[in-house]
Amino acid sequence: METSLLSVDVSPTPWTGRFDGDGAEHRRWWQAVSPLPEPAPTAASRPAVVLGFCSDAGVLRNKGRAGAAAAPAAIRTALGPLAFHLDRDVFDAGDVVVEDDLLEAGQERAGRAISGLLDAGNLTVVLGGGHETAFASYLGVAGSEAVTGGKRLGVLNLDAHFDLRDEPVPSSGTPFLQMAHAEAAAGRALKYAVVGISEPNNTRTLFDTANRWGVKYLLDEQCSPEAVEVFVAEFLADVDVLYLTIDLDVMPASVAPGVSAPAAYGVPLPVISAICRQVAASGKLLHLDVAELNPEFDIDSRTAKVAARLVNTLLA
Repeated sequence: METSLLSVDVSPTPWTGRFDGDGAEHRRWWQAVSPLPEPAPTAASRPAVVLGFCSDAGVLRNKGRAGAAAAPAAIRTALGPLAFHLDRDVFDAGDVVVEDDLLEAGQERAGRAISGLLDAGNLTVVLGGGHETAFASYLGVAGSEAVTGGKRLGVLNLDAHFDLRDEPVPSSGTPFLQMAHAEAAAGRALKYAVVGISEPNNTRTLFDTANRWGVKYLLDEQCSPEAVEVFVAEFLADVDVLYLTIDLDVMPASVAPGVSAPAAYGVPLPVISAICRQVAASGKLLHLDVAELNPEFDIDSRTAKVAARLVNTLLA
């Protein structure tokens, strides 16, 4: 079923979780989140709107492990029972679903939905999907009024991989090179930074591509709390609005086993959580997404719970 307001394929369904009571002191996410109304209500604080991007197409094209299409439902399930301490409204806009290999059409639909939500004054939260989610997010951000007027857009990626592959067919490995080409075509340079790059999992060609496009990055072995805080602060100082994307494979496999490419080393969860707090406190966060959860390979919903915890932190 398609809603008239947004280019979504599946309307939101009720969330579930533990019930302790109806009072505000008992409230959990499942009780706080409601379907996105039309028209959206006015609010004292900036509302957050959750949008699912159910896609395996990019991962399959990149020869990864399929299963990420089920991630939005798994993250909602993990968010549902969390205690709700936010001072903002949270709405669910439903899902964009990529059928078969129709990735580009799905990215365009998601992009239109994101642009509309941003233009309405919301903080948009996309639950992927493989990391092809990132190009859908970029289409939405770049197409919104939020980046008009010369505002400097920064893209901060928490990821073990650059995802700068130069391939004839877009995939989960190509989104940031696609962004770089799109920005260049618009007469701008992509401001792109990555925290958590795994040197053994990125070829020399990818490092050369990153250097050629002026990408700033920290290797996973360089990610001490102090180094990361300085790196992120310097990047934030150079942008006006930020798109944050989290590929869950940035964390160790013991923390995030349910991904297409589990990390042998990874960046510790406390460091990733600190980045999220730093970004949220900056006041520059425009849009965020979480990608690469694969529930089929998760253990006790461990990765889904980590994703939910990070989303909760970013919206606080």
